[in-house]
Amino acid sequence: MRTSHTGRSGARIRRAAVATTALAASTLLLAACGSSGSGSATGGGSSAAGGTITLKVGDFGTFGYNEKGADLYAAYMKLHPNIKIVEDNNSNEQNYWNATQQHIAAGSGADDIQAFDVSRMGQVTTTLAGDFEDLSKVSGVSSANWAPFKWAQGTTADKKTVGLGTDIGPEAVCYNTKLFKAAGLPTDPTAVAALWTGSWDNFVNVVGKKYQQNAPKGTHFLDSGEGLFNSIVGSGAQQYYDASGKPVYDSNPAVKSAWNLAGSAVALKETGGIAQFSPQWNAGFANNTFATTICPAWQMANIVNNSGPKNSGVWNIATAPMPSDWGGSYLTVPSQGKHKAEAEALVQWLTDGPQEAKIFTTPSVGAFPSNVTAYSDPAVASATNAFLSNAPIGKIFADAAKAIPQSPIGQYDGVIRNDMGNGILLMEQKGKSPSDAWNATMTQIKTDTTG
Repeated sequence: MRTSHTGRSGARIRRAAVATTALAASTLLLAACGSSGSGSATGGGSSAAGGTITLKVGDFGTFGYNEKGADLYAAYMKLHPNIKIVEDNNSNEQNYWNATQQHIAAGSGADDIQAFDVSRMGQVTTTLAGDFEDLSKVSGVSSANWAPFKWAQGTTADKKTVGLGTDIGPEAVCYNTKLFKAAGLPTDPTAVAALWTGSWDNFVNVVGKKYQQNAPKGTHFLDSGEGLFNSIVGSGAQQYYDASGKPVYDSNPAVKSAWNLAGSAVALKETGGIAQFSPQWNAGFANNTFATTICPAWQMANIVNNSGPKNSGVWNIATAPMPSDWGGSYLTVPSQGKHKAEAEALVQWLTDGPQEAKIFTTPSVGAFPSNVTAYSDPAVASATNAFLSNAPIGKIFADAAKAIPQSPIGQYDGVIRNDMGNGILLMEQKGKSPSDAWNATMTQIKTDTTG
């Protein structure tokens, strides 16, 4: 996904303005919002004359299955003339999530297939798990075909796999070679990565400081403290929950360390104080006002689209200080559906290696596969990005994906991540100290995760 992320707390969700952060548990569980996608509220597929089965696929943002160059729905319908696929899309992930929960709770109205951002899977695999089919039993599905952390995040404590992974967000650092050169930093990606290998602290307190000391006027080392914070947290084997499902966001030393390091970057004026995915952030690419952005695979499309043709070749990609993941989604099959076997077969096909490779190599999508069999596909392994200085993106993101730590997610993982991001903005935009912003954020999280 792609160009309207949340950061897909994923990649496809975009946290709206700070004022919309009250994702209270009660609202998430019961908010009514029309259909699960953008179509009717009847949900589900149907059988038409002549034996044709219509499968409705509920999703949000841009999954890319209908994108020109991918055309996966058309390909599947050609292989299966008795199947008609109808996409039920909602551009707003929050509205989509609210409405889908309503249909699941009601026992009717859900689509045959429902997509979810990874930030929602903690809830899908716990309180909602009984409402979805076990996809591990579907023909052609093997846990060995998915990155271990991706398979685990779609699987319940009792080993029921309710979601098959579509994409993941293995991270690199995209950097502006024009600004790096002006600040006296190297521009070759190997030399750039060597500046911070293995250390987010070096990224902030060595490279960031050096850049800011020599920065061209009006520019900053990093676009956003939020992206930095998410990436540091994502590098850990434990994030907001422990393996038992207990929330540890307020006690995990790794989270507090990430918070303090992001706070240091803000205090050093290394960040531009811009909310990611805002109009100002988009303009920053075109106007070359920041030198780096944390770069999951899906971020490439944002850079290309926002920078404009005049900046072709200005950006390049280097390995991140530590492996991390930001974003990704799943496909699920609600148990209330009338065509579960057909829906399961479509989910298996869409998440199989060749199809996920096709999505990655479709320029308007670029989502990196979670199915590891795609990594050996020549189209993936040899993929480059001409706009981003011909960076070998297939190798960069495959290497990053293989090293992502397996960390548990919990029921309100997405809510916590959202509130943490808004807390970073309190430092960037409101001048709050790290300790004051932390206290405010802890209070907000407790409010939003208590029914």
